[in-house]
Amino acid sequence: MFYPCKVCEVLVIMRFMNQPIIIIGGGASALMLASLLPPNSAVVIDANAKPGAKIRISGGGKCNITNEKMDAGYYLGESGFVSSVLRRFDEKKLLKWLEGHGLHPVLRKESQYFCPRSSEELLDILLRQSRKQKFLQNEQVLDVRKRGTNFYVKTNRRTLTSEYVVVASGGLSFPKLGASGIGYEIAEHFGHTVTKTAPALVGFTVQKEQFFFKELSGVSTDVVIDVNGNVCQGSLLFAHKGISGPAVLDASLYWEKGKITVDFLSGFNWKRLCSSKKQISSVLPMPKRVTKAFLLQLDIEDKAGGALSPDEIQRLKLLQAYTFAPAGTFGYSKAEVTRGGVLTEEIDAKTMESRNEKGLFFIGEVLDVTGRLGGYNFQWAFSSAYVCAQSMKRGRR
Repeated sequence: MFYPCKVCEVLVIMRFMNQPIIIIGGGASALMLASLLPPNSAVVIDANAKPGAKIRISGGGKCNITNEKMDAGYYLGESGFVSSVLRRFDEKKLLKWLEGHGLHPVLRKESQYFCPRSSEELLDILLRQSRKQKFLQNEQVLDVRKRGTNFYVKTNRRTLTSEYVVVASGGLSFPKLGASGIGYEIAEHFGHTVTKTAPALVGFTVQKEQFFFKELSGVSTDVVIDVNGNVCQGSLLFAHKGISGPAVLDASLYWEKGKITVDFLSGFNWKRLCSSKKQISSVLPMPKRVTKAFLLQLDIEDKAGGALSPDEIQRLKLLQAYTFAPAGTFGYSKAEVTRGGVLTEEIDAKTMESRNEKGLFFIGEVLDVTGRLGGYNFQWAFSSAYVCAQSMKRGRR
């Protein structure tokens, strides 16, 4: 498919076999790249005992692979770069590839594709397809240098050499699963700009004024959150550290510091409350525990809605624009992804190759591209790996 003749394909594979491509990382993007490359053409260096550690726990073990609604607008990152990569291997092509290998993702939550039973189904395919490459497990990359046309990759066990190095090391999220900043260190050594990193798709801790949220731990309610004009809709889960849940995780992608606004009563009909003989906690579209906690904070008695004074109604309406500043986030140990990374202006979107250093490639989460909740980050991992594989298989640099 990618070669003008079979002889050329054999010659390229032989070249790869003589000096395998070095892939740093053992996550989604690394495994997809290893799956797409010719047999025996790559060596994968993974700090974990088993590859795909993060895939296993994704989505509570269900793994949200991709999304039916797919475009650059669901990502933080340079839109032209993201669009170019996604266009080459979009959600339809990914689903077709998965189905060709026996996995038929199911559509849930309107537009999100999940593994039918567990994330192991996706991981099994990636491991089966990538087993044609050499894996070095429990091995940490310490440094990468270049002399002439060759890269020298130093690990805690050996030094490997190759003309091609692909950094697929991910971000800083889930350090207990082997996450590290080695990808950023490699990028900076070769003159790349690394934008500020932060935990993303993560819960918020709260300040003293919102400590009452902790008393509601385990309760969830539907909300709409506005962060600097970015609107995130879904459930908010009160937790012992603060707040979490899909809407909050999405909102964290856009939050750096400052205030957020939460609408706890989106689309609520106030006339219904004002004419009701039922207690407020029975009319407002929130769990009673949540309503009563807010009534206490607003100094309003839980009484018949029709007995509310105009001043009390105005105070209640603050719940449609409840504004506060989170104290921070739950941190990298709880974050699903890392925001920020290697600046994409310095990467060729057609090949994923560094514009600073020939033979050096960056794919997946290590780049300054971060998707919203809903399968977008897995799609990015697979799309960027595909573009990189296509480039290498064509012999482009």
